[in-house]
Amino acid sequence: MAQFYSAKRRVTTRQIITVDVTDLDPFGQGVARHHGKALFVPGLLPTERADVTVTEDKRQFARGQVKRRYNDSADRVAPRCPHFGVCGGCQQQHASVALQQRSKSAALARLLRHEVNEIIAGEPWGYRRRARLSLNYQPKSGLLEMGFRQAGANDIVNVRACPILAPQLEALLLPLRECLSQLQGAGALGHVELVLADNGPLMVLRHTAPLTRDDREKLERFSHSHHLALFLAPQSEILEQVSGEAPWYTSDGLRLTFSPRDFIQVNDGVNQQMVATAIAWLNVQPEDRVLDLFCGMGNFTLPLAKSAQSVVGVEGVEALVDKGRENARQNGLENITFFHENLEEDVTRQPWAKQGFDKILLDPARAGAPGVMKHIIKLAPARVVYVSCNPATLARDSEALLAAGYQIQRLAMLDMFPHTGHLESMVLFEQI
Repeated sequence: MAQFYSAKRRVTTRQIITVDVTDLDPFGQGVARHHGKALFVPGLLPTERADVTVTEDKRQFARGQVKRRYNDSADRVAPRCPHFGVCGGCQQQHASVALQQRSKSAALARLLRHEVNEIIAGEPWGYRRRARLSLNYQPKSGLLEMGFRQAGANDIVNVRACPILAPQLEALLLPLRECLSQLQGAGALGHVELVLADNGPLMVLRHTAPLTRDDREKLERFSHSHHLALFLAPQSEILEQVSGEAPWYTSDGLRLTFSPRDFIQVNDGVNQQMVATAIAWLNVQPEDRVLDLFCGMGNFTLPLAKSAQSVVGVEGVEALVDKGRENARQNGLENITFFHENLEEDVTRQPWAKQGFDKILLDPARAGAPGVMKHIIKLAPARVVYVSCNPATLARDSEALLAAGYQIQRLAMLDMFPHTGHLESMVLFEQI
């Protein structure tokens, strides 16, 4: 029952209701029903009952805050991170991994109107091989803040631990902050990126004023003592390698060299499984001609070339195309052709579009691939694998294939970012 409280001399009304949570949304909010609409409550899990203060009541939904929880879900676990609930990086550490995966799979199945056939997952902790930490020097206190943005705010949370980071990167957090705090130019630091390549960790430091010789020496000593490659970024478009080797990672046993700023999949364990599954789903044969759209530096392209007669990779970022060509050369793959083309423009005028293909893979950004769906249908491949980081645009783009006579044969939820609201997936379409 609703209860109303009015403070003396103030026209404030608070509505408190008792709810039973039935679902978990991607942002770690429990979902209940209130007046026939969804009520989102942070911190609650399915099967839990609680008294909730309604803080926002819209026409389509409502939001609330927990006043009292009556029971604990069997899927409630203790968050590992000391910053959980304050840091905006994770939303679901209070929920078991099994519940997270069930909730994401159910959301994906609803959007695609197809059951999730498999979940591709790796280690739920220590999986993240890349992180960008904000830096902010406080002149009055002389302290340097280093960490991630606070949930729902722009403030920096000084992180001393981050259990989703790869252990080699997490171990750098405290000594790195100490090193940066001692620099004379600490007030001119923008952010620091940490990346774990297969040949070791690296650091990219963004600074907005020239570093003194003493500061450079301190940074170099730090990089040597912690066995990491050091890159400096005096401007957003400039990258200076100070120490260490060029980074590389493996995809299906092939070595891909990359720049510290190039996009690579953050979760190496899931990436390896994802590439292998995509190749298996496409059922690539020695006579097949395969098209890889939004191919980046060749994460899928190079492994596909090991099995196919020929592969064409198309990418809109010229630097990634150059990296793809170099990676193909270094791995002795001569059956790959890369094109630098904007796939958001008229693709029918692009040179790759006039070729024929038996199989197609696409891995677009969050905006999806509306500009190429009609042409994919025109090319009439036997199979299409769509890798998605946004289920909404995947559902939209899927409608074009379904309307053209393709059917979903396999649907996988990729647990690329455990404990967060990110939902990634992969779909196999086949011409029937």
